[in-house]
Amino acid sequence: MLALLGGTGAAFLAACAPPASVTASPTARATGAATVGATAAPLAATAAVPSCVVRPALTEGPYFVDEKLNRSDIRSDPSDGTVRPGAQLTLTVNVSRVSGASCLPLGGATVDVWHCDALGVYSDATDPGFNTKGKKFLRGYQTTDANGKVQFTTIYPGWYQGRAVHIHFKIRTTNPSSEFTSQLFFDDAVSDQVFAEAPYSQKTGQRLKNTGDGIFNDSGGKLTLQVARTGSAYAATFDIGLAS
Repeated sequence: MLALLGGTGAAFLAACAPPASVTASPTARATGAATVGATAAPLAATAAVPSCVVRPALTEGPYFVDEKLNRSDIRSDPSDGTVRPGAQLTLTVNVSRVSGASCLPLGGATVDVWHCDALGVYSDATDPGFNTKGKKFLRGYQTTDANGKVQFTTIYPGWYQGRAVHIHFKIRTTNPSSEFTSQLFFDDAVSDQVFAEAPYSQKTGQRLKNTGDGIFNDSGGKLTLQVARTGSAYAATFDIGLAS
């Protein structure tokens, strides 16, 4: 663990764990809601190991556009106000900076998220199946507050050929300057439940599950959200830290 955290000078992504233990999976929680998905067993902690676990960086992919669109609710298209249909998902990200054996809240970091809609379509992109240039739905960024927190209101992402269900994210800081890009994934059993309902059920074809996605496999299972459901809405919290 210590070797992973030191010696490269590059920015790493880490997930903050409780001081008494180091976990091998991100934290997800929603007060008063039933949690959907499995929880990984914690690894035994030692005094020499920091309370953060390094996360793998993953590809940015072809659909990132630096829209500079500062907003917490990313469901709508700013050009006409139309809201992309789908099950509401509240995604909370808590960003920290690794300091010795601790994770300290990191304010002032820029967190971008972007993902496809319920039918697998990205905004502001051209693809054999769609042309949405000029649209900006399901994109946006937030700046972390003093507690390192940002929160996005979006929809549960759909799927498209060749990829498992995922959300892209990027974290940028200015002091020191760093950029980290990766992806968040969803438990297949939760996606099965979501996709049985409209508008997701309109999409036909065979969805790729997590284990068939090479990018998911590169994550080592460390970037899978635990999702909580309350009524028809979903929520997840992901605690991450940057080490340099």
